[in-house]
Amino acid sequence: MNNNVNRAPEAKNKKTVWIIIVVLVAALGALAYLYLDQRSEMTELVEQMTIEKEELEEEYEDLAIQFDGYQQMDIRNDSLQDLLSREQQRVQDLLEELRQTKASNARKIAELKKELATVRAVMMDYVRQIDSLNATNARLTEENIMVKEENQLVKQQNTQLTNANAQLTETVERASMLEISSCSLTMLNKNDKKTRMVSHLHKLQFDFVIAKNITCTPGIKHLYARVIAPDGSMIGEHDDKLFAFENLYIPYTLTQQFEYTGEAYSGTCYCPMDEDEEVLSGFYSIDFFCDGNLIGSFPFQLKK
Repeated sequence: MNNNVNRAPEAKNKKTVWIIIVVLVAALGALAYLYLDQRSEMTELVEQMTIEKEELEEEYEDLAIQFDGYQQMDIRNDSLQDLLSREQQRVQDLLEELRQTKASNARKIAELKKELATVRAVMMDYVRQIDSLNATNARLTEENIMVKEENQLVKQQNTQLTNANAQLTETVERASMLEISSCSLTMLNKNDKKTRMVSHLHKLQFDFVIAKNITCTPGIKHLYARVIAPDGSMIGEHDDKLFAFENLYIPYTLTQQFEYTGEAYSGTCYCPMDEDEEVLSGFYSIDFFCDGNLIGSFPFQLKK
């Protein structure tokens, strides 16, 4: 009887031990499953990030090729050419930085992806500028063809002496046209102090140089300027501010009177910004006119 009583607790203890062992085995199995599942997910994530990095590298390489293509074009604008060169170098630097970044560095890859979108947007602005220049060149080429055809008709109708005189007159007129050789931009705040922040911009200062031209008739000249915003609108446009150009009257942003003696002339003009309107970021241009001629056109960029 005593033996049976002693064996009952012992059997109960063994059963408890087995239950604990089964529970531990099940827990270990669950932990092993979770570890393997998590490891599989991490492997898939690393593979996905590696693919994303490779795709981003291809996008940067394609963008670099596009910049190379635009650099090969005949862009007759030194300022735009310099901007293209700087952005092209920026793409190369970002591409090299991406290549040295590990695929597991998700934060850095996300930053470089954002930089790619920014550079691509800048390039689209450059494309617009280049297209605008190409369109202008095409228009001038077409106008030159028309002029040549008209001159040819005149040659057929007039004598050789009349033709020679006409050509000489045209040459003299072109030679006597003024030309702005350089133009630089300075941003000013409300206190007329230099600033680099568009948010503080109150006035644009343009310092320009009109080249020496001894064939131009000296005297008092009227200089007109048109400042064109990225959206194509003209800054400071008013119905009562018009000047004559190519048999039309067109609006101007600002005007200035100066005395020209035939020697190089350095001048400064100012373009106030409308305080009630937000300053757009992007590419602007300023066109100068004098004596009924376009004597200089310069692009510039405002960044926020």
